[in-house]
Amino acid sequence: MKTTISTIMLAATFILSTPAISKAQINKATTSSSKSDTSIRPFHISIPQSQLDDLKKRISETRFPDKETVKDASQGIQLEQLKELITYWGNGYDWRKVENKLNALPQFVTNIDGLDIQFIHVRSKEANAMPLILTHGWPGSPLEFINTIGPLTDPVKYGGKASDAFDVIIPAIPGYGFSEIPAELGWNPDRVALAWDVLMKRLGYKKYVSEGGDHGSVISDALAKQAPSGLLGIHLTMPATIPAELVKPINVGDPAPAGLSASEAQAYNAMSTFFGRNAAYGGMMVTRPQTTGYLLSDSPSALAAFLYEKIAEWSESDLHPENVIGRDAILDDITLYWLTNTGASSSRFYWENNKNNFSAEAQKTKDIKVPVAISVFPHEIYQAPESWSKRAYPTLYYYHKASKGGHFAAWEQPQVFTEELRAAFKDLRKKL
Repeated sequence: MKTTISTIMLAATFILSTPAISKAQINKATTSSSKSDTSIRPFHISIPQSQLDDLKKRISETRFPDKETVKDASQGIQLEQLKELITYWGNGYDWRKVENKLNALPQFVTNIDGLDIQFIHVRSKEANAMPLILTHGWPGSPLEFINTIGPLTDPVKYGGKASDAFDVIIPAIPGYGFSEIPAELGWNPDRVALAWDVLMKRLGYKKYVSEGGDHGSVISDALAKQAPSGLLGIHLTMPATIPAELVKPINVGDPAPAGLSASEAQAYNAMSTFFGRNAAYGGMMVTRPQTTGYLLSDSPSALAAFLYEKIAEWSESDLHPENVIGRDAILDDITLYWLTNTGASSSRFYWENNKNNFSAEAQKTKDIKVPVAISVFPHEIYQAPESWSKRAYPTLYYYHKASKGGHFAAWEQPQVFTEELRAAFKDLRKKL
């Protein structure tokens, strides 16, 4: 079968209009003839109305549990809060708004290492713009970066200088969003990083920088360890800085040892609380992603609860992320997971990346030879101390504590995030 732009668009539509057949199966059937095709093809989103109608029907049939027996969120997202979100999702939310917003951007797909990778690519009008690849995490998506595209590519309009400009590339990790779902083992951070370098070179960039948070930080670390020609440096918002001797005591919940500085003790206690009280979601996905996937693929309300809890907990929002990210924006992200049926495949990425994402030793950060920049946001899962950061990343050249924001830095505070990237990569521009 000859692969054309119209074929790819039809495939994207068909994938999302056939609930009984998995996205992976449809992708394999419709793109198998294009595995050796290295062309970059336009991508357009057109979700069939039948899919949106089915979503609303399923939402209307939600069976909620009884009310929590505590007066806070210690048992999870409270019933009243989730009901409010779900009710709006079924009666007031409009997917077409974000679909139109995405279709107004330059979107593409290209086959790398046997998978179709979907991405957004916005070139700056400014000369000598720095090529920048942005990588999302879970429970996020490329949508995390949408509101940073303007400030990054058109800095003059957003309070910066023409010399601050970036060309922006935002791919979806395989198994997320509109990228193809892997049907085989091996799509771990190292393999994704290799694909990202292929993507940047295929776009014609000889030199570029990489940025990421959550999975994006792990993938950026992997890319930096590979150190392909042209990679000038990386920027991280969730760096792996925990010293080797502290990993075990943190994991078992031991008290912070004597001799830590105030910032180190704070980071130690934050990590101990995270692994002791808040990491069950990760344990489920690392050990039983397929079982988790049945829940996330069959019930939109279950999917929303699973994702929304972490968006609420990890954002700087006092458990009300609507106040900083926006209710529609949160539902855009959750709806993307639902329409692409990527609850299971996104969970399997945890299976593939079965390492401690915060451990410097597990992530082998000392093997990184390219320049590293770190921005610490005040409501990140933990605030990486400068002392640990310098020890973990010998090539650290930029460390700064941002004024506000949480785990979803770009999503929550696009302007602050943009300013961090401008400052972090300023000295590397001379190498372009």
